[in-house]
Amino acid sequence: RLNRGGLACEAVRRSAGQCEAFCGEYAGDDGFLIYLSEQSPRLRSLRLISCNDVTDIGFTEAVKALPLLEELELSLCGNVGADGVYEVGEVCPQLKRFRLSRPCFSHHRLQNMDKDALGIANMRGLCSLQLFGNHLSNKGLETILDNCPHLECLDIRQCLNIDMNETLLEKCSRIKTIKLPAYPTDDYDLKVESPGTRSPVRTNARYTDP
Repeated sequence: RLNRGGLACEAVRRSAGQCEAFCGEYAGDDGFLIYLSEQSPRLRSLRLISCNDVTDIGFTEAVKALPLLEELELSLCGNVGADGVYEVGEVCPQLKRFRLSRPCFSHHRLQNMDKDALGIANMRGLCSLQLFGNHLSNKGLETILDNCPHLECLDIRQCLNIDMNETLLEKCSRIKTIKLPAYPTDDYDLKVESPGTRSPVRTNARYTDP
């Protein structure tokens, strides 16, 4: 069996502190992520995909050592939640691009469905934001828009709790590129589940800015 975590550790070791970008799929756990942050003080781009062994605890400790981070992706990382998202806004002041993709589309209203949004609203330097299949509500989106004045690209496809009323449309009018909840997902590149089913859906295109 391929040891992705071991390969990732070796790649970080060989970078000798010069690593500026890391993208890992099914790679590593809390221990690895903390090691990456300690060995890569110049890291500017961190993309984690399906890294379910990474938790809020390890993630929050790691990002504290990455003040230069400009790009962050958390896609299908089921054990990094709102606490981890909030910490990013506190300790990564240079963050400009953030992608948060949840593993399942949902229109169910949860008690704390805007917890991610409150953390994202703390990322005041954001220029590009993708929230795919997030539970946030109108209030959560308004909070993000009010606190992220530099936002130019916004992708909220499959955020099914959002109702694009006149207030939201007005607040979004300043954004150059926007993809609304009902927009097509043909260019989406990750494996997710359709609303109301447990059937996985996958598209083949690679992710680009929203």
